Amino acid sequence: MSATLEVESTLTDRYQTTVPETVRRALNLGKRDKIHYTIRPSGEVMLTRAEPSEEDDPVLGQFLGFLANDITRHPEQLQSMDAGFVQRLQSLVGDLDLDLDVPLPADDE
Repeated sequence: MSATLEVESTLTDRYQTTVPETVRRALNLGKRDKIHYTIRPSGEVMLTRAEPSEEDDPVLGQFLGFLANDITRHPEQLQSMDAGFVQRLQSLVGDLDLDLDVPLPADDE
């Protein structure tokens, strides 16, 4: 039976903490990784590394965060699209049948 390790960390005034190095190593955590918490009826909390889902896209997440910040800071710059622009976009797409769940073909196909 392996030994149990115990470590502590402190909560800041904003309820944040640093994950101790021994825990980061045990869970193989890197920067920006997510942590999953399981709370048991006894009050015990189990910490595990959250596995990224297929829908997690760090680049898209950063871009959407950038857009959200820009909209918050500069709402006066938001503009609606006029009907002519929307019609032009629709004419470029035509009757394209697109399934977003199908992978794109490789370059050599």
